[in-house]
Amino acid sequence: MFAGTSVAPGESADLKLKVSETYTSDPVSIAVTVIRGRRSGPTLFVTASIHGDELNGVGIVRSLLAEPDLSELRGTLIAVPVANVPGFLTLDRNAPDRRDLNRSFPGNERGSLTSRTARILFREIVSRSDFGVDLHTGGGERANFPQVRADLESPEVARLARGFGLPLVIHGKGPARSFRRTAVQRGVPTIVYEAGSPRRFERRFIEIGLRGVLNVLRHLGMLAGDLVVPRAKIEVHESTWLRARAGGILDLRVELGQPIQRGQVVSINSNPFGQERSQLKSKTSGIVIGLTRLPLVHPGDAICHLARVGREEHEAWTALWQENPRLLGPAPETQ
Repeated sequence: MFAGTSVAPGESADLKLKVSETYTSDPVSIAVTVIRGRRSGPTLFVTASIHGDELNGVGIVRSLLAEPDLSELRGTLIAVPVANVPGFLTLDRNAPDRRDLNRSFPGNERGSLTSRTARILFREIVSRSDFGVDLHTGGGERANFPQVRADLESPEVARLARGFGLPLVIHGKGPARSFRRTAVQRGVPTIVYEAGSPRRFERRFIEIGLRGVLNVLRHLGMLAGDLVVPRAKIEVHESTWLRARAGGILDLRVELGQPIQRGQVVSINSNPFGQERSQLKSKTSGIVIGLTRLPLVHPGDAICHLARVGREEHEAWTALWQENPRLLGPAPETQ
């Protein structure tokens, strides 16, 4: 039984979870697709757009639901293309009450709009699932290189993260009251896929995310077939943000996914007349996993998110980058 609707083995259903009402008393509902395989197996949820302006995950879920292989599904897939409907309708990261849904779990059925939404998602999605994948992009004016974020101290979460099949896995429990951290605390191993920028569909990152979700389904035995295995596997336990030293106009000198050395110039900052004010150099070697996309900065603004890795890992990544930089670095095609 899902949201009051019975879904038998071999059937699927498009459901609506009412979370609130508009000023004109119209319902605000979250659309959910439930697909039950004919054969038994685990239940996996896949959620997108918990931040309303993060759209790549919407593209991934839409592509996932069109996959013909789902006809052979074992177990149950719960797909939520837009978790934060009010934020999605206004292309806003937060809900109209200005709260961050991804800092509001497990929620409260008598709380604010955001808290009620979190409670319904947790009750109707997480509590019915064995595993979860939550889809995100960079926030604000930032872009992320494709990465899985996971609590690698949990063996089940670590296996799920590795099964996604991305070269980079970033260790961390996640912020307090975030969706994945709270789900893991309640016994539902959950990972996050981060890739790209908000407010756009980026085809390459959508394709990578779709491949990862299909990998997870195969990893869990819910679909037949071999996993797509990355050529490099690096697990990151430490990262740092490089920040602007002065205000001005930014000229980035690195790309997403690029390996950089200690002392390498990351960006050059100039005034409106084109006169150079400062150079931002990396204080450590690492891999660029996040970048600002806004060329105007204040002192202290985050410019580059750098994953710190060991020498052998850095050398392996550098060799892969030099062999095929277009696979890793330049901005993806957008639509």
